[in-house]
Amino acid sequence: MTRKRLLCIAPDELNATALLADAMHDWEIRSVSSLADAGRELRDNHRYVVGLLMHDRELQRPGEIDAFLRRHSQMQWVGAFRSRDLDNAACRDLVVEHLCDYHTFPVDPVRMAHTLGHAHGWAMLRRRPQAGLAAPDGASPLVGNCDAIVRLRAQIDRVAKVAAPVLIWGESGSGKELTAQAVHAQSDRADGPFVPINCGAISPSLIHSELFGYERGAFTGATKGKAGLIESANGGTLFLDEIGDLPKDMQVNLLRFLQEQTISRVGSTRSIRVDVRVVAASHVQLQKAVASGAFREDLYYRLAVLPVTVPPLRERRDDLPLLAEHFFKLYGDEKSPRLKGFSNRAIEAILEHDWPGNVRELINRVRRALVMSDNRLIMPEDLGLGGGHAQAAPAALDDARMRTERSALRECLDRSGQNVSRAARDLGVSRTTMYRLLSKHGMRT
Repeated sequence: MTRKRLLCIAPDELNATALLADAMHDWEIRSVSSLADAGRELRDNHRYVVGLLMHDRELQRPGEIDAFLRRHSQMQWVGAFRSRDLDNAACRDLVVEHLCDYHTFPVDPVRMAHTLGHAHGWAMLRRRPQAGLAAPDGASPLVGNCDAIVRLRAQIDRVAKVAAPVLIWGESGSGKELTAQAVHAQSDRADGPFVPINCGAISPSLIHSELFGYERGAFTGATKGKAGLIESANGGTLFLDEIGDLPKDMQVNLLRFLQEQTISRVGSTRSIRVDVRVVAASHVQLQKAVASGAFREDLYYRLAVLPVTVPPLRERRDDLPLLAEHFFKLYGDEKSPRLKGFSNRAIEAILEHDWPGNVRELINRVRRALVMSDNRLIMPEDLGLGGGHAQAAPAALDDARMRTERSALRECLDRSGQNVSRAARDLGVSRTTMYRLLSKHGMRT
């Protein structure tokens, strides 16, 4: 049977290994004397899930401990403190924010062994399979193992090997730009620039000069020449997002560029050869736009040499828990250190939701939960998925919640005479959480 592993941070004079060895004979104990040594050990060895911090106020400052435990919040931590140290508010905050349990000196080895065993069991329950957090080659940022995403990664792998134009279709928020980035990253142009352009976000009066550049004196205010976005992508990939929003007159110019691989800056008659691979994307079916006359048929066929479809999130339900965990870790620096993951109820709510906003909506809900949750585990309410008829979480409800929260903070601060610690106690939250809430609402004391 594999022995459980414990990383213990304790002053040398405590001899923590000898203290715990008899009661924890089925554990492999690694003891270090400083936070710096602990950090190096965790960088070199990722198999620890439980840590023990034996506090020494002469060697370990609360601020340094807080920063260390934030960096390693994926582990379950147990602490040992002298009773007098817990009279200090900063030490109490460390216990509340970071630790799953704590003891006071003198440490009873048997009781500590039980606590650490419970922490290890809890850590193993919270661990989820890590497969699928990236493609096998690590190059694709598209996370998941379901059939739809496996097919997409296979498509990306094939189209990345050639230089022909790619047309990506997918619903808003489904990950079209991530797909374009993956095509670029796996191509022989990976060392060149990746230049994204949202065709619907540039003013029609500026789009020509933005794409193709201009020469000095081409128009009022053009005091010097400027390379356009197409030219800046030379040697790399040009990503034209929402290509269906490109004005008809610009479609002609883009078609000419695709045919000849040359451009002319505004105010110039000189042709500039540009070596660019074009990847375009649209959330509307361009065939329908062609049929209605809104999009040129010849341009469509120039762009759609290699069509790729990004699946909506509702077709990737098996990947939802994995995606949620991925974004939890990706934006982990925004969360409270005591927040460890998702509750089973939250995962059930995620699986039941229709996700009309696709991956973008999932990211937004997870990031909101990282800030809003005051528990150790994210609940459905933190994600805005608290009830069957309220799953869409209308903006009006979010606004009402924010106003109520801000009002409660202000009232507690007023009652406490602007004393943050007292206001935090009245609200039933830690001082660290109180500061986080004040920062979120832009409030100062």
